[in-house]
Amino acid sequence: MNILFVAGFGPVSSDMAKSRSLYIEALGINFKEEEGGYLHTEKLAGCKAFAVWPLEQAAESCFGKNQWPEDVPKPKAWLEFDVDNVESATEELKQKGWKILLENKLEPWGQKVSRFLDPDGTLVAVTYSPWMRN
Repeated sequence: MNILFVAGFGPVSSDMAKSRSLYIEALGINFKEEEGGYLHTEKLAGCKAFAVWPLEQAAESCFGKNQWPEDVPKPKAWLEFDVDNVESATEELKQKGWKILLENKLEPWGQKVSRFLDPDGTLVAVTYSPWMRN
């Protein structure tokens, strides 16, 4: 697997009001807001994208419904690594014993992604994000 860059990072929020209070009001981060309350910026140095991702939207992406399954630990953060090839990276992860929650999905915004949980509950992804590549 060849990781090219960190495509994005941020918390997964189960309380968007408190997250807004911290990230917007206290820290002064200027976000663009998408439908459903997804907050993101591509203007923080050192990170291609930083976003506060509502738990309901993370659940929708991984499981096709807006509620996180009770039998799967709820993530507290997300981390995406852009790779040369999502399919081969996903297969490599599976061969090494990682349980893939979402496999090789093409998102409506053009990103291909596979997601899994790391040992600490971070929602990790291997991705292909064409708009981030030069």
